[in-house]
Amino acid sequence: MMTTMEYHNPVLLKETVAGLNITENGVYVDVTFGGGGHSKDILKHLGNKGKLFAFDQDQDALINTIDDDRFILINENFRFIKRFLRFYGIKEVDGILADFGVSSHQFDVAERGFSTRFEADLDMRMNQKNELSAFHVINEYDEEQLKNVFFQYGELRAAAVMAKVIIEHRKDNIIKTSEQLKQVLRKFLPPKHENKVLAQIYQAIRIEVNQEMAALKEFLEQTPELLKKGGRLSVISYHSLEDRLVKRFIRNGMFEGEPERDMFGNFEVPLKKINGLIVPSQEEIARNSRARSAKLRIAEKI
Repeated sequence: MMTTMEYHNPVLLKETVAGLNITENGVYVDVTFGGGGHSKDILKHLGNKGKLFAFDQDQDALINTIDDDRFILINENFRFIKRFLRFYGIKEVDGILADFGVSSHQFDVAERGFSTRFEADLDMRMNQKNELSAFHVINEYDEEQLKNVFFQYGELRAAAVMAKVIIEHRKDNIIKTSEQLKQVLRKFLPPKHENKVLAQIYQAIRIEVNQEMAALKEFLEQTPELLKKGGRLSVISYHSLEDRLVKRFIRNGMFEGEPERDMFGNFEVPLKKINGLIVPSQEEIARNSRARSAKLRIAEKI
């Protein structure tokens, strides 16, 4: 039986929730509910008329739902945030929190296929109802698609050769498990750096399976319209691909290029950054190794 104990302690808990600058009767959204750690802390700051909505596409997270009249958990991807909040009659909110890390629960349940530690079927779906899985990516993507996944999302220099090796191998054999994939790519895993390279490979496949970059962009683009003036966005990223998108969107209101400037060189953006980049303390990293790559950025609706 699953319990909330299987979910990680939330990273940068105080800093992320403090970044929301909570008003007691405000409306807030935790778009990455997981074990509910951030949500529970937000609820402590809310009064009787406050409201908290949470999103999580993972069916397993539903067991952690919080018994509180001020709380509603929505079993959907946060890329649909505006649509589902409108269903509940919510057009504007006072704050949005996101922690983009894969939960410890997903890593620790072997059959989900997220962890390099376990032998498991290739899966990696955060939403178990989705058709696209790691098995599909590895066995059905063509060479160019595989190369792009490894290069763009894993930042792997050997992406092209890795793709070629997989294509050659699967002419005769289906690659069904994480161990089989590891053996196919064995020559790219030097003993000293095996875990690091494997983590990059897994990250690339996981991002593709769950369309994480597209979901992140769609989510961020909706936040300026959802936030009230003075409302806050508090976001934790774990790798440079995510953090780059968050940083650019807060700074420019777009992911590529530069916003149009007026004759004086000024430009308007919907959000302004609050404080600088926040990272975990050495004490937190010692308590929770997941925290070591976390980066928190906070923004406010202008």
